[in-house]
Amino acid sequence: MFLRSMSGESKKYSWKNVRNLGFVSFFTDTSSEMIFGILPLFIIDDLGAGKAVLGLVEGMGEAAGYGTRTVSGTISDKVGKRKSLILLGYGLSTIAKPFFALSASWIHVFGIRVTDRIGKGVRTSPRDALLADSIEPVNIGKAFGLHRTMDQAGAIIGPLIAFGLLYYFEVRDIFWFSLIPGVIALFILARYVKERKIIPKNQSILSNFRVVLHGKFLLFLLIMTVFSIGAFNFSFILVESSELGLEKNFVPLVYVVINIAHTLIGIPSGILSDKIGTEKILLASFGLFFITSMIGYFETGFILVGFAMAAIFGLYQGMTITTQRTMVSRYVSENLRGTAFGIYYLFVGISFLVANLVFGLLWDAFDSQVAFGYSMITTITAIILLSVFVTKNKQIVSQK
Repeated sequence: MFLRSMSGESKKYSWKNVRNLGFVSFFTDTSSEMIFGILPLFIIDDLGAGKAVLGLVEGMGEAAGYGTRTVSGTISDKVGKRKSLILLGYGLSTIAKPFFALSASWIHVFGIRVTDRIGKGVRTSPRDALLADSIEPVNIGKAFGLHRTMDQAGAIIGPLIAFGLLYYFEVRDIFWFSLIPGVIALFILARYVKERKIIPKNQSILSNFRVVLHGKFLLFLLIMTVFSIGAFNFSFILVESSELGLEKNFVPLVYVVINIAHTLIGIPSGILSDKIGTEKILLASFGLFFITSMIGYFETGFILVGFAMAAIFGLYQGMTITTQRTMVSRYVSENLRGTAFGIYYLFVGISFLVANLVFGLLWDAFDSQVAFGYSMITTITAIILLSVFVTKNKQIVSQK
């Protein structure tokens, strides 16, 4: 069984660790996505906030989480240990999320969302580094694809559970129910995930940053920053679906479509990235995001448009997240992966804050067409930059 405890020191490479981390993410995402499929409309409809506020809540939450990843990743490299930070991060998020049920204004949601995302930030860089540490370099793309697929399986089940519970309970009750799968995830993490011994990086944090910030990793970071300043959050897909006429109780199903598409593409994109190069897969994912934005720009008013956008957006997410994590792992040495993931998440997090805030402001001040048009412009710019990057780097890292 995947969850059977191992005695003694873990082997140098262990698919069991990858799978167990996948189970942790499965139950955590079940917990999280029970909430996030209903949270955007809870903020707008129940608490009376605007789309700019939604953008602020989502953007600041992501920025706080991504910023925390920088610190946690660097610390995990410095001390040579990952698991304690991973456990702390998952624990913080599990405790925070049920308190959405007590929110009386969007300010309360803002604080809880930021706390939850900080928990995600504390765990993510060390977890990604531990996952990469646990597997042979040639299989890193496949490992991240498997992990992401298990993660997204929980993301499918979560909104479905919320959809079912909404027939019998109030929205605020769903927040309390989310505690159950979160606790299961913590148990699996504490009991079955094994630490991998790595050599601590005994340089200063600034020295680590200087070592990481060069070459292909730096160019990749710049391209991702350009793309991310226009990469709106899934919440706006849910809001768009509602404004197209979809009943509120059915909006979680749009989120299910996003996560199904995300799940289906996870392992194939990871395997393909190992074979043809992660840069090419990332370029394709940028194209999918551009198509999503274009559909939003030219939307015709039919409810099914929201589901179409959700499907394409999910494919984009699944391909992008898997390939990004693979590229970071391959562009830096093993004992600096935590730092590299942290730097990457910091840049992307700040960009996501800008993206969601600007997107929400444009939607409130003008309309959704202007907001989606903004994302189309930033995406096509990133596509051009990444195309040049791929052309100038014929020797793909995955073929080394």
